[in-house]
Amino acid sequence: MRMNAIVAGVGMSRFGKHVDTGLKALGAEVVQAALKDSGLTAADIEAAYVGNAMAGIITGQECIRGQVILRSIGIGRIPVINVENACGSGSTAFQQACAMVSCGCYDVVLALGAEKLYHPDKQRTFMALRGGMDVEELEAFLATLRAGASGGGAVSPSGGGGDKRSVAMDFYAGVARAHMQQYGTTVRQLAGVSAKNSFHGSLNPRAQFREVLSVDDVLAAPMIDEPLTRPMCSPIGDGAAAAIVVSERKACQLGLNRPVRVASSVLHSGWDHEPGELDSASLCAREAYEQAGLGPDDLSVIELHDASAIGELIAYESLGLCRKGESGRLIDDGVTKLGGRLPVNTSGGLLRKGHPVGATGVAQIVELTEQLQGRCDKRQVPGAKAALAHNGGGVVGREAASMCVTILVR
Repeated sequence: MRMNAIVAGVGMSRFGKHVDTGLKALGAEVVQAALKDSGLTAADIEAAYVGNAMAGIITGQECIRGQVILRSIGIGRIPVINVENACGSGSTAFQQACAMVSCGCYDVVLALGAEKLYHPDKQRTFMALRGGMDVEELEAFLATLRAGASGGGAVSPSGGGGDKRSVAMDFYAGVARAHMQQYGTTVRQLAGVSAKNSFHGSLNPRAQFREVLSVDDVLAAPMIDEPLTRPMCSPIGDGAAAAIVVSERKACQLGLNRPVRVASSVLHSGWDHEPGELDSASLCAREAYEQAGLGPDDLSVIELHDASAIGELIAYESLGLCRKGESGRLIDDGVTKLGGRLPVNTSGGLLRKGHPVGATGVAQIVELTEQLQGRCDKRQVPGAKAALAHNGGGVVGREAASMCVTILVR
């Protein structure tokens, strides 16, 4: 559907290790920040969509996560819809909030994403992350990945996927090896993604990691699963982000002086299709461009799902920024770095800003809203007018289980 919604206010915590801060406190902080930013009060919120993927395993909180978070700051009675959609939980919550405003059901809707991934027992975290795949097919999936590693030229593919780290990194490592073999993508180009995002993250006070890394630094880091070193893989983290979405009528009433319009927001799920056919990310992008009346050349800045360095390169191709197989050149030419033609992941991306799963999609909206409003200080993209968010999660078959692409305009 075509969107007719305005982002009135945003809020975000610093992403990182918040062992002594609960999900309620993280969520409350960002909701209050978004309300203050919008000039609205808690009483103005008519409905809330709350994205969270892992609390059931990490904290034990099931079923009523959104209600519990919002009650802690006196918000109740309104419809609260809990959204669980893997790493796309936050973007799904935002998309649904925009849809409900656009179809005239509400004038003011909250989209909240919150997650805690750190736990004293690391197996809890890895167990939660394994749930983003078909658990009945997990062993067969891992066996396929191991066979692919051996046959794909990996000298020392790491073991322990799913037990010592997120099994998603094994999946991404396989994607990276295939891309390198088919298109000649180099390991230095992969490292270049991480180095670029480390520079961007160094300028973001809310990023989990703020150290600037060179390409050589990235390559010298411990190997996770060949060819991916640690900085090429997104970390676990805790955090929250919120956005207040309003109708055009409400935006006029508020007299917003820097309104950000949701030009489109498209959500699809992965499906079984033949290699080479349109995938969910490409389909979402095509529909989002059509609905917004824009194309890749009209964009000023992008936040995309760089759960691994290869994920960013693949997204360049899915979003139409380059031809298939040519994404590495954008890194070589500095196109997607601040100062380049189309900066990508100015927040530091998932690789450096962090990836508290359920919060990530809304955090992208926060970064892009502030970019379009000129509020990003040293990482500001001059004159930003149109922005795109790309966020997906989980794995089914050969691709993401959920995928959302949103375009915002000033």
